[in-house]
Order: sequence, then C-alpha cells, then structure tokens
Amino acid sequence: MNKSLVALVLTSLATSAGFAADTAAVAWPEGYRAWRHVKSMVIEAGHPLHAAFGGIHHLYANEAAMAGYRSGRFEDGAVIVFDLLEAQRADHAIMEGARKVVGVMQKDSRRFAATGGWGFEGFAAGDPARRVVGADAKTACFDCHAPQQANGYVFSSARD
Repeated sequence: MNKSLVALVLTSLATSAGFAADTAAVAWPEGYRAWRHVKSMVIEAGHPLHAAFGGIHHLYANEAAMAGYRSGRFEDGAVIVFDLLEAQRADHAIMEGARKVVGVMQKDSRRFAATGGWGFEGFAAGDPARRVVGADAKTACFDCHAPQQANGYVFSSARD
C-alpha cells in the first residue's frame, strides 16, 4: 500500500470517527486556571466596551506566554486566556457570576499568519463545544488587537 493511500485511509477513519482536528482551530486551553494569573479587572457600565465585555476579567498565560511577557516577544506555543464572568454586586462587594466567555489567543505564526501569528477563539459560557469566533477571527478579534503590534498584538502586561 503506498503512503498516499495510507494517509487517505487514516484521514477518512479519523474523520468518520470524529477525531479529525481542525488545523485552523484554536485549541481549548485545558487546565488554564492552573496557569500563571496575569491580572484581573472589572469593566463596568459606562466603559466603551461594556456591552461586549462588561464583567470581571481574569487573564491567564501558559509558560510560553509568560516568556513572551518577560521578553516582549511572543513565540509560537504562547497561549493567553481571557476568562470573562458576570459581575454580581451584593452587600457592597463585586463577586463572580456566571461565566460569559473564555477567550483564547494561541500563537502559531504559520497557521495564523493573516492575524499577526495569533489565532483567536471564544468559547461561550466556557463550553469547549460552543465556539463563537471561528472564521470571523480577523474582524471579531484581530482588528481590535492590530494597534497593539508593538506589544506583540497583546493588550495586557504581566505584573509582579
């Protein structure tokens, strides 16, 4: 059996079994809450991004992304997670409510060359099966990140 035929058969089997990976898709960031916490913030009513991003934000970075924060250059393999939760107010405190979205930036210069080397995805309610960005990454995410080119297209900075 030639190599091309073997590859075709394996691809067909993987696809029919539901195991084929979408090579253009950003991966769900398994275990991200155990990664380095970069920062948190709250976007409240009155902020220009409140309609889309109002709530409590926690940012997490894997080791490759932390190296990028330190060096100013994000290499392939860097992943930054934007965990957005509703902000609940009670008894003079702001507390986390339901998860709204888990946003992911995954650095792969080859796969995501059209968007500064970053792939973008959002997972509604933190559900890995509910992708909300998909093919709209350029307009939904990258166009906003583009002015941050000098910072590797990243808005945040790691704090001590």
